[in-house]
Amino acid sequence: MLNKFFFTLVCLLGCTTLFAQQHSQEFGIQTDNDSYLGQGSDRYYTNGIFFYYRKALKVADAGKLQNKILGIELGQKMFNAQSGYVRDAGDVDRPFAAYTYVGGTLNLLYKNESTLKLGAQIGLVGPAAGGEPVQKLIHNTFGFYTLNGWQYQIRNDVELNLSAEYNKLLARASWADVSLASYANLGTGFTGAGLGPLFRLGNFNQLFNSISTQSTASLTPQSNLLHKQELFFYYKPQINAVVYDATIQGGLFSSHDPNSLEITGTKKTFVFSQQFGVGFSFTRFTFDVAAIFHTREVETMVHSHQWAAITGVYRFK
Repeated sequence: MLNKFFFTLVCLLGCTTLFAQQHSQEFGIQTDNDSYLGQGSDRYYTNGIFFYYRKALKVADAGKLQNKILGIELGQKMFNAQSGYVRDAGDVDRPFAAYTYVGGTLNLLYKNESTLKLGAQIGLVGPAAGGEPVQKLIHNTFGFYTLNGWQYQIRNDVELNLSAEYNKLLARASWADVSLASYANLGTGFTGAGLGPLFRLGNFNQLFNSISTQSTASLTPQSNLLHKQELFFYYKPQINAVVYDATIQGGLFSSHDPNSLEITGTKKTFVFSQQFGVGFSFTRFTFDVAAIFHTREVETMVHSHQWAAITGVYRFK
């Protein structure tokens, strides 16, 4: 497990040497895994890998916008039951599923420290999403246990998803602030919304140019920032309302096949999440390390679940 953790950090740092040094563009990698927390668990949201490219766009000097960023991302999420090895269908308390997608975002960041991030994704759930071979590769590479259970995974389906994220500064002192953080999803794969505060403590910048809003790329110099570099701790509790989740309920338009071994679940309407993290930047590097805790999202889940997320970004031109 420790070898896996250090291997991931080396990969994040190694990728940064590929680019020249400027600040209007950035490339990032995020890796999620429950084993990073050192609890010996391998369940539910078990692994995620994401690649980001973001480019700052020109902003009118007299307008209300302070920053504007176009983003492209490619990612995969994998889910299994209470373990990646189940004896039979009776042990599947959360459906096996993978979601692989490509998407784009437009991040609008205003001078009054409100932000609006719009996104669209097209992706796949089911065997075509590649969850089983990727998890087998991880387990074989690091000497983990043999998998069994992907024969019960969600069937193939194409997903089209739209998203909107809104943040707004509520109050600030010299070393602490609180913001409103919210999102809404609408699509064939994921529909729902979430709302909660974001507390930051330390050396942070305004929401229009901060790690917190994925807005550290800028086409023009940001001369009015609170700090040259960021180093802060944050806490983000959130209540999430789930209307539809294809990784739990299966594809919205896929028909039931009586010959299929697919096991779906019944989603819980409300899920409470908590995220504890630290964000820091220096020169052209940005990092975000967080631990995320979720209450049960499926009626039959035996446990709640948690994982860690490590994000590394390099800014260039």
